[in-house]
Amino acid sequence: MSRIAYVNGRYVSHALASVHIEDRGYQFADGVYEVCEVRDGHLVDEVGHLARLRRSLKELSIREPMPEASLKLVLRETIRRNRVRDGIVYVQVTRGVSRRDHYFPPASVKPALVVTARSMDRAKTEAGAVAGVKVITLPENRWARVDIKTVGLLPNVLAKQQAKDAGAKEAWFVDPAGFVTEGGSTNAWIVTKDGIIRTRPAESGILRGITRTTALRMARDLQMRFEEEPFTVEEAKAAREAFFTAATAIVTPIVAIDGQTIGDGKPGPVALELRRRFHEFAEISKD
Repeated sequence: MSRIAYVNGRYVSHALASVHIEDRGYQFADGVYEVCEVRDGHLVDEVGHLARLRRSLKELSIREPMPEASLKLVLRETIRRNRVRDGIVYVQVTRGVSRRDHYFPPASVKPALVVTARSMDRAKTEAGAVAGVKVITLPENRWARVDIKTVGLLPNVLAKQQAKDAGAKEAWFVDPAGFVTEGGSTNAWIVTKDGIIRTRPAESGILRGITRTTALRMARDLQMRFEEEPFTVEEAKAAREAFFTAATAIVTPIVAIDGQTIGDGKPGPVALELRRRFHEFAEISKD
């Protein structure tokens, strides 16, 4: 079965799906996106993802492409048409199609909406988490508004490729003060020698991850000790455990940073417990 995409009001073959050459997402990276996990055919943490999408649009003064109720229907129909049981659904909104000009287009220009969905091998993903992954660290070089989930991801792309070339799964950005901000597509966490879960506060320097928010709620409800405090690369390397979170990764244990083994070199019990029980605490759509 061929994949199907939703593009500006139409469901079309993924292979033939296209947007205009003067779509501002293509010309200026003038747009935002969200990625939501699909598990057993249901959306995970949909409320949080759609709330963040609205915030990103507001921060960039882009109108919502349609009422939220309609967007929810599009998400579900795209998932249904692609027969996705386990995987992701991707939503992208740009300022629309207009003559290339740095100024915003006229108010008559409608935002452009694209939605795609694809399946992921759940067993393969779980096997990767059980084995643990490696990360590298790189100097922070992104713009200051990383709290907005924009499609302008070139620094992230370069960082992720550098990680791949080094045999790692992810790259952690490090600010000028030596503190880890976040990964190329994930939020960063450690478990200190004292057993305290630590992640950088989301007030500045990172995206407020939806999976991150659920993981913090889990830690609280499970009466785990945690704190939202920044940590250095040195503290991360000396930690008992390290892991990252994202909708596409859930909670993924880290076994090495910059080639240095973390803990005993195996996925730690805290990360594995958070991953195992994540969907007990996440919001799962009922339809």
